[in-house]
Amino acid sequence: MQPLIEHARAHGKRPERFAQLAHGQSPQVLFITCSDSRVVPALITGARPGELFELRTAGNIVPPYVPGRPSAEAATVEYAVDVLGVTEIVVCGHSHCGAVGALVRGDDLTAVPAVRDWLAQAEPPSGAPDDDPAVANAVQNHVRAQLLRLRAYPCVERALTADQLRLHGWYYEVHTGAVQAHRADTGTFEAL
Repeated sequence: MQPLIEHARAHGKRPERFAQLAHGQSPQVLFITCSDSRVVPALITGARPGELFELRTAGNIVPPYVPGRPSAEAATVEYAVDVLGVTEIVVCGHSHCGAVGALVRGDDLTAVPAVRDWLAQAEPPSGAPDDDPAVANAVQNHVRAQLLRLRAYPCVERALTADQLRLHGWYYEVHTGAVQAHRADTGTFEAL
């Protein structure tokens, strides 16, 4: 923890680098990814402060949109699209994902009921053998499913219909740093 504290102390010693951020934000991209500490959106994309609006959830799950039932995820998506006017949404899954692995294996999660109930919102992704530690195919199928879910959010549907928004699916390999993008025309993930 001490190195993090030292960095935080030094971080604010050059306020001129951050003064412009006080005037607001205008990110072009909503980046939805897993809470996993190995997945760092700004590191992956090279984004600077103010360039990405982030939504991080266990397993990069986008819960189903339910009118009248507020959720932090729905509020974040709506704010990004309707208030900030993002023009791109990236759903980024990653290799070695504990959440997707638990879904594929059907792990017993009774000891962690909040995790169990959160993951119950996602269908078990298909396409990965139990012995694949990267769960690559399952994660890629999971990313596709989250993209479909996003389309059901009213703000996303409106922006897509008005051709003001594009959706992207990414797969990040934590063991190599490589990023693959989903190609809608072929249904495959290919190197960026």
